[in-house]
Amino acid sequence: MSELDRDHVGLSDTFASRRYFRKFDVITRHLAGVAAQMKAEGQLSAEEVEILTRYMVSIGFTFRALSMKYLLVGRDTGQFFGSLAIDTVDSGFPVFNELLVMANDAMQARQHLDGMPGPEALKQQMVAKIVGDQELPTKLQFALSQRLYYEELLKGALFWARNDPRVQWLSGVEPRRRYLVHWAVYDSQVNLPVIYMMEVEDSNRTALPNDERRWPEVQAHLMGQSLAGLKLVTIAKGFDEQFNDLHPKRVRRVHLGPMYSHSFTRQSGPLREVLAEAGGVPGQDWAMAWTIEELESEQVTEARVGWFSTAEREVYALDPFGGRGVDTGATRTERSIILPERPYQVLAEKNPPGFASVRKFVVSPSGRVLRY
Repeated sequence: MSELDRDHVGLSDTFASRRYFRKFDVITRHLAGVAAQMKAEGQLSAEEVEILTRYMVSIGFTFRALSMKYLLVGRDTGQFFGSLAIDTVDSGFPVFNELLVMANDAMQARQHLDGMPGPEALKQQMVAKIVGDQELPTKLQFALSQRLYYEELLKGALFWARNDPRVQWLSGVEPRRRYLVHWAVYDSQVNLPVIYMMEVEDSNRTALPNDERRWPEVQAHLMGQSLAGLKLVTIAKGFDEQFNDLHPKRVRRVHLGPMYSHSFTRQSGPLREVLAEAGGVPGQDWAMAWTIEELESEQVTEARVGWFSTAEREVYALDPFGGRGVDTGATRTERSIILPERPYQVLAEKNPPGFASVRKFVVSPSGRVLRY
């Protein structure tokens, strides 16, 4: 068995699978509250919070669809349909292949639904099975769960492996408009959702969203560069040099996760002890990392383009402390952790090294968010 296979575990137990989806339902609802807290502190703009919240909602829809797909996992349904595979070491999220299969299922969802009985018909058959045959209608329950899964896929608005760029006007008119371009991917190397937001100035006479030539090229270029292993400065400079009339002024990359849980993941270091101690309280044995990388332009220079013309080129500010900017390729990197009250209490008591510079967002069951 390879190291990768050992890191990827299938949730084949019915109750474990349902606990996992309940946990993520709670976590995704808290993420919007954390984004709102960052807006209140001036770290995120209203536009950025709206975009992040939209992606977080779509992640919640993806988990809801997967929970329907695997609702009857571990039960004798009469056919093998697998179990949800999660990355227990690097992310705590489902593995990348789960989203690929889901995207393929979405393309054929209507075809599947057309060949299935409706929900009410299935429920009536279940009642007849229970009353008439005095048997658990497991196969019918499975059929209903799969129907609900395809219905979720048909609704759309899910977080896919690739979420192509969209553009939002911020300010300005010809000859200088400012846009916020955003897109997201499910990174296949670390099995985590990654969200990108880029503020771009457009010096072309044709508005970027209406440009039938540039906009498709921009979308293709950005998706081709959406790799967690690439530094932000590499992505920004590549874009800057590719499009002479588009000027990336600021780029943000948001890594959602890893999610750590005493029940579902294998973590090392201080978090292992923290979550183990907090594991006795139901729903309190998790923590979620949240990292924002940011790159800002500090000045503009002129560069020769061809024989007779020049173009603006951005010069980006890199983190000046300890030369780390060269390593990170970012102006700044903000690391945060989101966790319930009990794990935070344990973390505060132990005060392990390495967590002093990490911002802590403590969430309560009521949805309240406090920052420490």
